Amino acid sequence: MAGTPAAMKGILATQGPAIADALQKHPLIASALLGLVASLGFPPLHIWPATLLATGAFAFVVRSAPTPKAAFFRGWVFGVFHFTLANNWIATAFTFQAEMPPVLGWLAVPLLALYLAVYPALAAMVAQWLGGSMRREPFAAMLAGCWIVSEWLRGHVFTGYAWDPLGLIFLGGWDRPGIAAVLPWMGTYALSGLVVLAGGMLGALAAQKRWLPFAAVALVIVAGMFWPSGKGVEGQMPFTLVQPNLKQSEINDPTKYEAQFATLANLTAPRFRDGRRVVLWPESGVPDYLRPGYPQRYYDQTTAGGDPDFARRRIAQVMGPEGVLLTGAVDLEIESGRAVAAYNKVTALGDDGEIVGSYSKAHLVPYGEYLALRWLLEPLGASRLVAGSLDFLPGPGPQTVDLGAWGEAGVQICYEIIFSGQTVDPDNRPDYIFNPSNDGWFGTWGPPQHLAQARIRAIEEGLPVLRATTTGISAVIDARGVVRQHIGQGVAARIDGTIPPAHSPTLFARLQNWLAFIWALSFIGSAVLAHRKWPV
Repeated sequence: MAGTPAAMKGILATQGPAIADALQKHPLIASALLGLVASLGFPPLHIWPATLLATGAFAFVVRSAPTPKAAFFRGWVFGVFHFTLANNWIATAFTFQAEMPPVLGWLAVPLLALYLAVYPALAAMVAQWLGGSMRREPFAAMLAGCWIVSEWLRGHVFTGYAWDPLGLIFLGGWDRPGIAAVLPWMGTYALSGLVVLAGGMLGALAAQKRWLPFAAVALVIVAGMFWPSGKGVEGQMPFTLVQPNLKQSEINDPTKYEAQFATLANLTAPRFRDGRRVVLWPESGVPDYLRPGYPQRYYDQTTAGGDPDFARRRIAQVMGPEGVLLTGAVDLEIESGRAVAAYNKVTALGDDGEIVGSYSKAHLVPYGEYLALRWLLEPLGASRLVAGSLDFLPGPGPQTVDLGAWGEAGVQICYEIIFSGQTVDPDNRPDYIFNPSNDGWFGTWGPPQHLAQARIRAIEEGLPVLRATTTGISAVIDARGVVRQHIGQGVAARIDGTIPPAHSPTLFARLQNWLAFIWALSFIGSAVLAHRKWPV
């Protein structure tokens, strides 16, 4: 097997000198290639040994830089190619809107990567500045600590873009958490630092031909990735999760609204004698405005005969008695009789059709749900990637929706689930996280990456996550990150079961991303201490 320690040892033993020579002679070319290889560890490929080898070689490239400035450019080139391949799914979004040509998607991906690459570049620069004179092993710890801070910055600066943290490669198969099982004690950003440390240590041991400790470290990593998860505990609250498989090209077509509702209704109808359950519909699942009080012309554009009360009642009839439904919906912000903005909502409906709770998406997608610099870009022909001319407004942040006898739901709509430490109200911990999404414009790479990030959020917080998407991948994830049930892409289906139980609050749930900074300081501090004890 190509991923075994023996195979890796053989490759490095025979090719190691030539690889090291190439890395030194052509550092920028090497950085570009290593960035591409490092992205192979993400879903759907999940070739995590390639990422470890690439990060180990990248640590060598950074450490050998003559100046912090040179290290910055090596890190930047690494990041440009790394994020271009990992985020290739973004280009697909441009094929589902008419205002801009699809070819712009293939320009948008590398342009975004030019910015995202700044963060690994900063990690490389600071690591070389602080530890360029260190031996290989302590330098690996130095780079790991700097990487934690830089990845945290990537998740926060300019609203943040936390997609595909490097620690994602340590997530095991759907039936086991892999090394990501340590997330409750580390958090996502620290797990990314652990990837850099592991790759750097493997690279250092290989460079010194210390094959016995190399094999030992590799065996520990392999064992951690394939360690069985054990059997999960069953929950108490029944649920029905619906994936209607609404085509992205038709989802905003008014002539298709009734057919779409019929699909949802048929998949939702009660099948059990006991009707008590939570029903979960995806983002973009309801085209009707469910909240009363808007000018009538807005209701006339929907499918429910211009009556929001009727829209809610017919949904309640579909759901049946003793149920509560959580569904994606849109609310309007009305000023002077006209809509000036909107909210991406999850609305909770009781079995009488009344609204019993709601949540407004807080972490909006730039250029997806609002057009940044609209005054400048709109005259130039730019538009949002999501249909509609109204910008969405952000909600107040993580909230828990109290559903009474049906428990308490934390809600994270679509893209929000990727932000470590920003998904749960720490003062009102929910029983589970509901993550409705529309992944229909995410291409083939985006949905499995999105699901993987929902899994690491479940492990990190110790909470089950239930994902209802329009086209897949919908899933029920327990608090260990194990996928209990799922519906694949392009399938109309439902999942029935009981919501997995929550774990006690994890260390991460208590400390949030302060825990990541503690690990960053630990890595950097250990590098400094090791350097003082064993200088070059």
